[in-house]
Amino acid sequence: MLEALVAVVVLLLVTAGVLVMIGPSNIVRRLRSIRGPGRMISMFEARRPREVMPPALNPKTQRVLVAAARLANWLRTHGQDDMAREIRNAAARMTGNEPAGLYALQSALRRIRVVNVSDPTSQERLKTLAGELRTAVQDRFEQLELLPFSKP
Repeated sequence: MLEALVAVVVLLLVTAGVLVMIGPSNIVRRLRSIRGPGRMISMFEARRPREVMPPALNPKTQRVLVAAARLANWLRTHGQDDMAREIRNAAARMTGNEPAGLYALQSALRRIRVVNVSDPTSQERLKTLAGELRTAVQDRFEQLELLPFSKP
C-alpha cells in the first residue's frame, strides 16, 4: 500500500513538473486542440470571396490613366485600333512599372502625330485628347523626377 501511495505521489510530481515546463498558455492551447474543431467545414460550402483592394494610385497617375483611356476609346471608335491597343498596353504597364509605362505612353504619343483623320473637327478632338495625355504624362514625369522638362 505504501508503494502505491509513493507511485501516485511520484506520478503527480512528474506531471506537475511537465506542466510547469510546458507553461500555462501552451496547456490551454493543447487542451483545445485535443477537443477537435468546433465546426466541420464542408467541402461543398461556398467560400466568401476575399475583397482585394488595388493599391491607391497617385492622383497624377490616375489623371494619366484617365486621359489614356479617353484617347484610346476615341481612337478605337475612329478606326485606329492599333494605336488604341498600344496606348492601352502602355497604360496597363503603368500599374506594374510606372516609369516604363510612362516611357511607353510617351513613345505612343510621338506616333500619334502621324495619325490622320479626314474630318477637321475629329482631328481637333484628337489633338485635344493627345494634348491632355501629353500634359498629364509630363506632369507625372516631373513629379517622379524622371526627365527634366523645360517649361515653354
